[in-house]
Amino acid sequence: MKKYLSNIKKDLPAGLVVFLVAVPLCLGIAAVSEVPAFSGLIAGIIGGIVVGSLSGSSLGVSGPAAGLAVIVADSIREVRISMGGTLDNTEFFMEAFQMFLLSVVIAGAIQVILGYINGGIIGYYFPSSVIKGMLAGIGLTIFLKEVPHLVGYDSGMEGDFSLFQIDGENTFTAILNAFGNPDFGASIIGITGLVILILWQQDFIKKFKVFNIIQGPLVAIMAGIALVFAFKGGSHEMISKHLVNVPVASNTNEFLSFFTFPDFSSITNPLVWKTAAVIAIVASLETLLCVEATDKMDPEKDITPTNRELKAQGVGNMISGLIGGLPITQVIVRSSANIQSGGKTKISAIIHGFFILGFVALLPGVLNLVPRASLAAILLIVGYKLANPATFKAMWSEGKAQFIPFIVTILFIVFKDLLWGVGIGLVVATLEILYLNYKKPYLLDTDPDKTNNEFKFQLAEDVTFLHKASIMATLDKVPDGSKVVIDGSKSISIHPDVREIIKDFETHAKFANIDLVVKGMKEGVQPNPVSDFQETVNK
Repeated sequence: MKKYLSNIKKDLPAGLVVFLVAVPLCLGIAAVSEVPAFSGLIAGIIGGIVVGSLSGSSLGVSGPAAGLAVIVADSIREVRISMGGTLDNTEFFMEAFQMFLLSVVIAGAIQVILGYINGGIIGYYFPSSVIKGMLAGIGLTIFLKEVPHLVGYDSGMEGDFSLFQIDGENTFTAILNAFGNPDFGASIIGITGLVILILWQQDFIKKFKVFNIIQGPLVAIMAGIALVFAFKGGSHEMISKHLVNVPVASNTNEFLSFFTFPDFSSITNPLVWKTAAVIAIVASLETLLCVEATDKMDPEKDITPTNRELKAQGVGNMISGLIGGLPITQVIVRSSANIQSGGKTKISAIIHGFFILGFVALLPGVLNLVPRASLAAILLIVGYKLANPATFKAMWSEGKAQFIPFIVTILFIVFKDLLWGVGIGLVVATLEILYLNYKKPYLLDTDPDKTNNEFKFQLAEDVTFLHKASIMATLDKVPDGSKVVIDGSKSISIHPDVREIIKDFETHAKFANIDLVVKGMKEGVQPNPVSDFQETVNK
């Protein structure tokens, strides 16, 4: 508790900034998911308060994720069609939505089970090149998507992170149209916020103590609201589409009507379980990837307990589904905003959840004064930091094995989506490993002057069937009359296919006058010194 209290002066403003960034994202993702706007806000509230409280992540922030939006929309459509509706109308929407909410509850239960069976370890099998590519790809996407909002071109939603948008435009045409049709007032607000944020990061500003206490993003938001009032009644007055647009209830009963509850009578419907399984897998994968990425951005390099995170996400999804919310994951945009706004502990994530709840329930009108151009300025800085040119330069300097998976991940995230980017990036990184293993199954020593035709093959620790082609090609080039030593004494395991190749070469050697010595080729798997050491430590 002492740790949390000592950092509250940093966590409070960071939580406020994350709240301001999260609200339009929650609304945008709800719109792309084709569900009521309040469903996105519920997910944001639960992601902050419930998941934030249960999570072991210091800086991660959870809420509705753009990566699940397509799954949500498609699942509800599929259920609606199964009831006799069509894609052209909203018939049976509420029944389908209630069935979908049951899927979210079940998905949460699956995530809790995954946490108890050590499913959190999956995230550690993604290479850093793919994780860094994911961060840069998301950063580049955020940057491109927010440029139109900076100049008041607000036809698309913040949650629409795909290249092709629901309004018929794509990312690049939206940018061109934005600069062709800017809103003067919104542009002033956006550029003012951008200038404030850039100045706040300069060394001469940091020398003043007051500027270290007050966070730049908060100042950018306040300046934006002040300009909204300044423009009121004039030719540059901010209309509703340029502002945050939270649902406003006229009374308590109307507010309570925003909540929707799952239809438990449909628990035997196969579509419910199919959707639940998909949500559980995708949400867990996105969470684990974001956990890995957030830990890499953490200035203190804390390590999040991933199994605990899955349990926290599972409980959050169960509660979100029970009251009408979207599925929840840990999300990199809000987590990045939290880090860059100076957040220190998970209190900032919890605070952001309470801010959403308080303003949505009590002061939605105040929240609707926040200009989207100010939020775009904050997200532009977030996007730039995630896709910093220095990162590209550093990955290039690490060689092709790191850079190729990195850049492939970015391209697929920008032009397809997050899961495609990470999946293809992982495939490319794996192929690179297989290629390197193919090239280096052994060390080959030869006589320097090659007059004696002496060859020594020192097999690697692990020789798999993937090395067959390389080993066969090399042994085939050994000239008749040579002296050959094949040494497997340092190998932990040698695949039976490779053993068969060596046995065949033994037969060939007799007919080719090759003096062959084979050492250390015991049958079965060799003792693993690493495993033996670990077993000793555990004892």
